[in-house]
Amino acid sequence: MRSHAYALGLTTAALLATAACKQSNTGANEPATQTPAAQKAAGTKTIAAGLAPGSRFVAVAKTAGLDQTLAGPGPYTVFVPEDAAFDKAPAGTSDTKHENRPQLTGVLTNLILPGTVLVADIDKAIDAGKGKAVLATMGGGTLTATKEGGKTVLADSKGDKATITKGDEQFTNGVVHEVDAVLMPSKTAQGPAVGQKAGKR
Repeated sequence: MRSHAYALGLTTAALLATAACKQSNTGANEPATQTPAAQKAAGTKTIAAGLAPGSRFVAVAKTAGLDQTLAGPGPYTVFVPEDAAFDKAPAGTSDTKHENRPQLTGVLTNLILPGTVLVADIDKAIDAGKGKAVLATMGGGTLTATKEGGKTVLADSKGDKATITKGDEQFTNGVVHEVDAVLMPSKTAQGPAVGQKAGKR
């Protein structure tokens, strides 16, 4: 069981590393590079080093095996839910039991985009898309970005929404945007829920 989970973590890390080297076909994600200005603003910390060590997101990332990925070269764009957001998420979303790892990996990779995508980039894509932009996530799903009351809002495949409350926290390997809700992956983009076997409900 442990070897399977370890292999899953390595596979996920490899997929994230590969995806980060590519440009999305949605037209919203930026190429997987950082501009000199972004690199200067990033300082010397990686995303993993810059996140609050005791946060719920970090605990989930460690269980999913993605903490080391977020310490890697990237670049990545990560939507980090506030701690309170996990309380409103579906049951098990922040359950850090070892057997919950596949589900947590699906949740987190749905909150990560390849490349460095600033809030201004998302807003430009929304304008170009006449009020809507589709962002391809590392988990194989999409998030839909819109503007509401002057704020940038993201929606998952079910239509649940999260507002970017604090954006553009830049690091050496990407950027973090804080959001007020956990956006869930579609069932086709995530692993089976805890206690389920693939293909069974």
